[in-house]
Amino acid sequence: MSRRGQITMSEDEIVDFIGQRRIVVLATVKSDGRPHLVPMWFVHDGPVIEVWSYSRSQKTLNLRRDPRATLLLETGAEYGELRGVSLECDVQILEAPEDVERIGLGLTQRYGSLSPSGLAADEQARAALRARAAKRVGLRFTPTRKITWDHRKLGGTY
Repeated sequence: MSRRGQITMSEDEIVDFIGQRRIVVLATVKSDGRPHLVPMWFVHDGPVIEVWSYSRSQKTLNLRRDPRATLLLETGAEYGELRGVSLECDVQILEAPEDVERIGLGLTQRYGSLSPSGLAADEQARAALRARAAKRVGLRFTPTRKITWDHRKLGGTY
């Protein structure tokens, strides 16, 4: 087996790794051809990742022009600890209020202090979420290619 084959993650390992990460780096292409990179909070369903963003943000403008992106999730400080997932994705821009609010709610649950039932029960918090969602779009990233590495699988031999 090649070194590449030795460090590749399985589908289950990919999903587990995504779930353990807090930040995804989003790469889009600007109109001048240069990459635009931004760290994002996210929610996911398996390898499909969703974020929200202002509808007039640079990343959203880039994705309206070219609905493809690459996402990077990684960790590790020493060579033998390096792990990562690079996802080349087709992107769908979600503009329906219910989709944007659903993503916002997911982000609030994942990164905030409110529980799913706490947010639903607190109409004031729900109204604040709706107000923020009104200026945003949802971005759904569906992987078309996955590149992974887990150097721990090499067992210290490089």
